[in-house]
Amino acid sequence: MNFEIIHFRDAEKILKEKKMLKDVTITCEYLFEQLVGTLYRREILRAALDTMDWMEERVDLNILPGRRYRYKGVKGDIAMDGSFSSYEYLHTGLFRLQLGYDKGTVESGILLLPSTRSEKSPYGNTADMLREEMEMLFPTISLPVTICLFDLGEPFIPEDN
Repeated sequence: MNFEIIHFRDAEKILKEKKMLKDVTITCEYLFEQLVGTLYRREILRAALDTMDWMEERVDLNILPGRRYRYKGVKGDIAMDGSFSSYEYLHTGLFRLQLGYDKGTVESGILLLPSTRSEKSPYGNTADMLREEMEMLFPTISLPVTICLFDLGEPFIPEDN
């Protein structure tokens, strides 16, 4: 399994209460299977989340009313956001999820991020760096959040014959 799920600020407790803890794990497994080695991840991610019922038609994915900013998915009162292009999306994703939490439209968030960073990075492994950074971001970022770190590898690009 090339992903790691890390819970912050009682997110695991909320997922258990909503009977969604296993659902989140299964969703991450499915996302990994669908996205590993792929090139066009945005479209595949949307389709995979739709398959896993995170794109329910009755749920409003908009972060702010009247704006085009949208979560990647919502199930129950749990919003999912993320980007696989850069770990630094951590701040953008947390801000977007925090908005929904502060407005009362989401109870908790799930953030999807890459676990790989530059080889030149002096910060050790991504999970340890994430834990440290989440401590530093409190109280500005206070929502219960589950962060899923994925190692999707390099995209496979077939050679022309």
